[in-house]
Amino acid sequence: MAEFLQLLFSGLTVGAVYALVALGFTLIYNASDVINFAQGDFVMIGGMGTVFLAAAGLSLPLAAFIAILAAVAVGLLLHRLAIEPARGASPVALIMITIGASIFIKGVAQIVFDKQFHSLPAFTGSDPIALGGATILPQSLWVVGGAIVLFIALYLFLERTLLGKAVLATAANRLAARLVGINVKVILALAFGVSAAIGAIAGVLVTPITLTRYDIGTLFALKGFAAAMVGGMGHPLGAVVGGVLIGLMEAFGAGYISSTYKDGVAFLAILLVLFFMPRGLFGGGSVERV
Repeated sequence: MAEFLQLLFSGLTVGAVYALVALGFTLIYNASDVINFAQGDFVMIGGMGTVFLAAAGLSLPLAAFIAILAAVAVGLLLHRLAIEPARGASPVALIMITIGASIFIKGVAQIVFDKQFHSLPAFTGSDPIALGGATILPQSLWVVGGAIVLFIALYLFLERTLLGKAVLATAANRLAARLVGINVKVILALAFGVSAAIGAIAGVLVTPITLTRYDIGTLFALKGFAAAMVGGMGHPLGAVVGGVLIGLMEAFGAGYISSTYKDGVAFLAILLVLFFMPRGLFGGGSVERV
């Protein structure tokens, strides 16, 4: 039982990070139909930026805030310089653009930062908390709690605010949104900025637990994409459920089978979804937008 709980805690922690990355995928996809494979690099910017700003003497909260703003700026530049000029291009072309942007971001990060692994101190101490014979790090509670708060905040933003409703309207029918006076360019930029902030916050939360480096974003992007696919691309709740499922599958697979195949779990999940549930767990029966 203790081993089961330990794997459960581990899976929920990493699954919460995947869920946040998947939320970023979902937000951009809903607003612009773009699958942004640079999403994982926002996680890297949040983590690495906080590490180096804190090392420069800034307090941890201020360093994290500036790193998140930097990620938002990168997200806005990605939309303005890469996505907006390619408006009307095929989905494959847009995917290739985001992959190219990801490679470019890694190259710049390698120059601005370095090639070493880095970590951050835990927010509220590193002494593990005993629970049912297993232990959980206080930072894991920050990660899971942060994911829950961000999901609720995103839900309230989309459902209860005028700006959020403009995002939903743009996602449903871009032409109709223009006709009722919505500035679609601003809304699309907002989607990229918010998704970048979500990714950067995930990076700040998880860096005290896992090491970060300039190229760590690739793995997070793949796992986040897998989570979004499992839950149903474009469905926020599906992104969260998919992320948690991927995290649990990885943890229990590593614990009961072999850690060698841990990173292959996400790709196995994608294959299973494509074969048996092409729309994902929460996907609709049609891809038509109404």
